Amino acid sequence: MTIDPDQPINFSPTHRLQWEEAQQKTVILYPEGMVELNQSSAEILKCCDGVRNLAQIVSELEQKFATTGLTNDITAFLEVALQNGWIQQ
Repeated sequence: MTIDPDQPINFSPTHRLQWEEAQQKTVILYPEGMVELNQSSAEILKCCDGVRNLAQIVSELEQKFATTGLTNDITAFLEVALQNGWIQQ
């Protein structure tokens, strides 16, 4: 599965993204369990609102963190997220 750069990316409606105080991390909750996320992964998934496409997500995060060159890392993470069912297109 690969990300279609032109299509909006949406966080899965069967999963929930939330801050977990006990772990001091953002996690993905789903019926079968929980996945702990690092800060970068959490920031990427927070942008998956069903409106923004890949370029818009990359642009927003590069601006937020005052950096460039994130396209490959973000794309690689989103492809893993898509394979795991965390996001949809």
